[in-house]
Amino acid sequence: MYLIRRFEEEAARAYAQGKIGGFLHLYIGQEAIAVGAAAALKDGDTVFQTYRDHGISLALGSTPEACMAELFGKDTGVSRGMGGSMHFFDKANGFMGGWGIVGGHVAVAAGAAFKAKYAGDDSVTLCFFGEGATNIGGFHEGLSLAGLWKLPIVFICENNQYAMGTPMSRTSAIQDLTLKAQGYGMHGDRFAGYDVATVRERVQQAVDRARKGEGPTFIEIETYRFRGHSMSDPAKYRSRAELEERKKKDPLAITKSQLTDAGMSLEAIDEVEEAVEEVVSAAVKAADAAEPAKEEVMFDSVMATKLGPKNREEAEV
Repeated sequence: MYLIRRFEEEAARAYAQGKIGGFLHLYIGQEAIAVGAAAALKDGDTVFQTYRDHGISLALGSTPEACMAELFGKDTGVSRGMGGSMHFFDKANGFMGGWGIVGGHVAVAAGAAFKAKYAGDDSVTLCFFGEGATNIGGFHEGLSLAGLWKLPIVFICENNQYAMGTPMSRTSAIQDLTLKAQGYGMHGDRFAGYDVATVRERVQQAVDRARKGEGPTFIEIETYRFRGHSMSDPAKYRSRAELEERKKKDPLAITKSQLTDAGMSLEAIDEVEEAVEEVVSAAVKAADAAEPAKEEVMFDSVMATKLGPKNREEAEV
């Protein structure tokens, strides 16, 4: 969790220095969800996330070097520098990508779960989205088929209270979004996501249910982002008092308190934090030194020509 926090803080610094282009959506304040959910998975499971994707990518095992390089648009990035902040992708660690269109990936995730069931393996899919996506057509289509076919998927709504700058009270007629699960014949669960152990336990229950063939679950996890929607958002729609009150539930502070209560010394915690500082610092240096994304990579991944890779020069002519 501390790795995600420090990675995001250094990403914000690099963005301000002009090293990162495009959009940058930070996960600061929501770390317990990514870490707790990742701990409930096993090899072969797959995860889909929104454009706020750095945290889950790191939690699943993507290296900080590859993640930072992607933000810097470098060839050593998790998407070879072609995706940037919103489009991390790491198949080796089961991460099927960050997706930029709100709610657009929900049906794709349901398709991945359908593949698992059709193939007869026991893998489970996690699909993350924000509360704003629960009003999008793709959300309802994905949940409808998942419920009908009892697909091995867990839908996780990270309710961070604001759809960009709009509070949920202005976008939803109900406050308990898991009521929507009933309409699709699936189990619903709702809890606060500031304690990483709680997240792991509750997500584990849903994952186990899906793996046993008992169908999907729709989970709503209450959380809060400490920064704006993106780096371009000054977050003037909320008061300083509201932010400070929410920071009392900082998942890192809660976890640190739990560790000390369990007998872990402050010195041991300091050692962990120092190790993280070194890892993040090395990731920034590696990203600075890495080669930029290469144009030819597009023809092996993002784009294709009718003439094929052996005839790129003729195609360009």
